[in-house]
Amino acid sequence: MHKFFSSIFILTMCLIVVLGCNKDKEEKREPVISTFYFIRHAEKDRSDPENLDPELNQDGLGRAIRWAEVFDPIVLDAIYSTNYERTSMTAAPTSVKKDIDVKYYDPGAIDAEAFKAEHEGLNVLIVGHSNTTPALVNKILGVEKYGPMEDDDNSSLFIVRIIDSEATDFVLNMD
Repeated sequence: MHKFFSSIFILTMCLIVVLGCNKDKEEKREPVISTFYFIRHAEKDRSDPENLDPELNQDGLGRAIRWAEVFDPIVLDAIYSTNYERTSMTAAPTSVKKDIDVKYYDPGAIDAEAFKAEHEGLNVLIVGHSNTTPALVNKILGVEKYGPMEDDDNSSLFIVRIIDSEATDFVLNMD
């Protein structure tokens, strides 16, 4: 009988050690970090008010190049743009510099939860508009935090970082 209890005791201790080791492995797991960078398109050509899809003006072309410099030290896994000339042209220098094809998205049809899940653990640049950029930031955050951008605001950078499903955000101004 003494051998039986000794065996049970040894087995119990082994289980405690094994379960404790597994718990340590879980606690040492690296966090899953997703980072989303949101910008509005650069300055557009306003010479023809009837043109609903204008290209960038000279200031906008310069800003698009500066955005590429801003993102140069950042590892990006994907670049998204709405399907407009001004957003595509804003994304282009970063796309070329990073050798990443731009993917087009419809800001009104995007499922924020699916988008976050698809890009879990990645760094993503999203180029939008004065109304769609803050609206998408709000969707990713899950709260109505930001209103539409001012029409002359082409320099704000919204950064949303999700670490193990917990989102934090801040806004930087390039100017």
